[in-house]
Amino acid sequence: MLPLAYFGIESSGLNLAVDLLILFVVVLYFSLIYWTYADARRRILDPMLVACATAASFFPFVGTVIYMILRPPEYLEDVRERELETQAAEARLQQLDQALCPHCSYRVERDFIRCPSCLRKLKERCASCSRPLDQAWTICPYCEADVPGLSAPRSRRRAAARAAPALESDLADLDVPAAPDEGEAEPAEPALATEPATRPRSSSRSGRRARPST
Repeated sequence: MLPLAYFGIESSGLNLAVDLLILFVVVLYFSLIYWTYADARRRILDPMLVACATAASFFPFVGTVIYMILRPPEYLEDVRERELETQAAEARLQQLDQALCPHCSYRVERDFIRCPSCLRKLKERCASCSRPLDQAWTICPYCEADVPGLSAPRSRRRAAARAAPALESDLADLDVPAAPDEGEAEPAEPALATEPATRPRSSSRSGRRARPST
């Protein structure tokens, strides 16, 4: 096969160099198309924009240069990592705000009973294990002791509810009549037996008084 004459020069070495150069340009062209697609996927979240950037890269070298000018400056992974760091920083700040004294805003620990700055009481101690208790707790989570301020009324209600069936059974054994409900009407009292007797007497008296008038 005769070698091709590039630029009117017939040389096997020059032809080889030109062929390699053309091959390099073609490989570079397809590589830029793939690089544009891969980079757009890492920087752009919308798949439609990724497809547009890839289609623009089919224009030899010009589309890739335009994409490099207009592409987002950060990767999606970097954006997500920054958001996570921001959320973690906000959570730490919130924990610091919760660890401040509500009276003087001095920084306190979770186990503090009193504020070292204003000397005001922050928490109560457990009567059993003397550990600090939260105001929303009904029992001590360390020793399972009842909190006297909140658990006492509940325990009394439970004890009263348990004792009510036993009291009803005792009353049933003794045949004690139960108290009538408020909604039930009380039975009417029987009429006196003397009322019918008094009425004839009054009528006879009235008849005797009426005779002299005739």
